[in-house]
Amino acid sequence: MSKIKYFFPIILLVGALWYFYGEDFKQSGINGVVNDIQEDMKRIQEHPTINAVEEKIIQQFQLWKDKFSDNSGVEDNIIRDKRQADPTENQSFSMNNIRLGDEKAEIEKIVGAPKRITMNEYGVNWVTYHNNYQNFIMIAYDKEDKVAGIYSNQDLLSSTMNITFESTRDVILEAYKPLTSIQKGWVHYQFQHNDEYDIFRVDGNYVTIFYDKHESNTVTAIQIISKELEDQKKKIFGEPNTKLIEGFEYQLFDLTNATRVNHGLSILKWNEEVMKTARKHSKDMADNNYFSHTNLDGLSPFERMENDNIHYVMAGENLASGQISSIYAHEGLMNSIGHRENILQKDFEELGVGVSFNDEWRPYYTENFLKK
Repeated sequence: MSKIKYFFPIILLVGALWYFYGEDFKQSGINGVVNDIQEDMKRIQEHPTINAVEEKIIQQFQLWKDKFSDNSGVEDNIIRDKRQADPTENQSFSMNNIRLGDEKAEIEKIVGAPKRITMNEYGVNWVTYHNNYQNFIMIAYDKEDKVAGIYSNQDLLSSTMNITFESTRDVILEAYKPLTSIQKGWVHYQFQHNDEYDIFRVDGNYVTIFYDKHESNTVTAIQIISKELEDQKKKIFGEPNTKLIEGFEYQLFDLTNATRVNHGLSILKWNEEVMKTARKHSKDMADNNYFSHTNLDGLSPFERMENDNIHYVMAGENLASGQISSIYAHEGLMNSIGHRENILQKDFEELGVGVSFNDEWRPYYTENFLKK
């Protein structure tokens, strides 16, 4: 009888845990569930009532983990470095020989001083390094000045997983299973499956592989984000502020130039006046809940620039909305043929980028290209 009285509470507990962690179990197995529960417990340690049951829950899951690990064959991460080495010392991916956990001071001895420092959606800076947009890489550092995030759209990749910039999406998906969602607090956000990118768990971190639809779906860029950095972003979108608006704008500008260099094209110049025109249009779309090159007054991009006394002999506009960052926006634009043609138009000379957010933190991006 003493055993039976605990049966129903245990069933209720298991049901509740499945509700909150069932998707994690499907994606990462019992190891992933245990790790996520432990992380959640750390975040609520200050609550004495929860502290009282924390140890029992973790102990029970540890028992289940040990039981299932013997026979289940479910791995902790979707992609694993098959070398039995400490992942903090030996990462499965590096960009320009830079890995998560590397120290800023050592990196800058090799790559030099940053070209730009701008806020990103994680509430930290992207520190951008390049040589006239060659060897382009953006790095996010944590509070200890160690690498917590890396991005590049140039072929600087080294991998123990046999993934290169020549790898196709089909080949990668034959070998590795991507995530379908990510949890922020108690909310699971489903990833959109548009074939333009996949997100994987690698060494416990988050690796986004972007593909170029116009180049046989080969790898075109990679972003690597540490679990700690991802966890500190509480929602799918970053919290809007002036620094993030400016950050997204300059990041899109730099991403565009790095891509143009990849294709043997000239570097565009930043145009501050064009930026103001672009930002006004993004704000208008965000405030009035529409998405169009033609504003609510019926003005085209070219009329809007002319009204702001911007003179040109050739101009173009790209729009994007809803992408979680400048990186996702740029990679999406490159997979849309009309937007791609603007980015790779050899005759354009200048670019202004404007960003704004609506009340739900959804970003709107406007790029205005021109030749004077």
